[in-house]
Amino acid sequence: MIAMGMAAIPFGALLYGMYKGKYNFKVLKYSLEFDDLPDAFDGYQITQISDVHSGSFDNKEKIEYAMDLINEQESDLILFTGDMVNNKAEEMLPWKDTFSRLRAKDGKYSVLGNHDYGDYVPWETEELKKANLEDLKNIQKEIGFELLLNENRYLQKGTDKIALVGVENWGRGGFKKAGDLKKAVEGISNDEFKILMSHDPSHWEDIVVGDDYHYHLTLSGHTHGMQFGIEIPGWVKWSPVKWRYTYWAGIYKEMGQYINVNRGFGFLGYPGRVGIWPEITVITLKKKSLT
Repeated sequence: MIAMGMAAIPFGALLYGMYKGKYNFKVLKYSLEFDDLPDAFDGYQITQISDVHSGSFDNKEKIEYAMDLINEQESDLILFTGDMVNNKAEEMLPWKDTFSRLRAKDGKYSVLGNHDYGDYVPWETEELKKANLEDLKNIQKEIGFELLLNENRYLQKGTDKIALVGVENWGRGGFKKAGDLKKAVEGISNDEFKILMSHDPSHWEDIVVGDDYHYHLTLSGHTHGMQFGIEIPGWVKWSPVKWRYTYWAGIYKEMGQYINVNRGFGFLGYPGRVGIWPEITVITLKKKSLT
């Protein structure tokens, strides 16, 4: 009986993850300080979401709730860091109106993730695959996201500005390497404050941190925290995904540069989450006091 009871614990956890955990949205808030943040951006608030995987959704009411939760943060900027779909643009069609409700004073920007290119399903022709990607780009535009494809934009407040940089997917190993960091920062000088959107955190580890340019904050996703693990704030943060990715969930700092790895909004493969909940990240930029 004891053995049966113990065996039921992980089984019950997996069932909970499938029926409750996958929509157990958490708002995680961070405040990051920088010496060289332009004065006008002191207190600037960013909401990040990542890894929507809309083809997996099965509950419109829960997604509507998440949209309300994002809007309640009243952030200056909303940034989406890739994987809007599992494989095909058509997966997002039932959710266009829902995601169009997202609001931010300074707009909404996005980048592509590895799943957005349609690389994981067979296509009758290469033209159909290319058309699928173009359809997804158009859908993002229709729901109000400005997609950054190895390019940048300036966010301006009076005479102060910060650079928002977005690269296409770049992943270690067999993942697509369409990201071109040098192209993405054309027209930006090294001494300007920069926020980089890059889907896969291995890009930050392998390329970004050691680059000639200093990237103050990078926003990534991709890992999902494996949708399974144990997190007790201030005590333990563990998931099997740590054996593949050094930076897999939350805030990290190396060489004076920050990265946030978002745990993901949606789910893929296992239709649930246990211990690693769907995340809405809210980051406030602060000017470090000189006193």
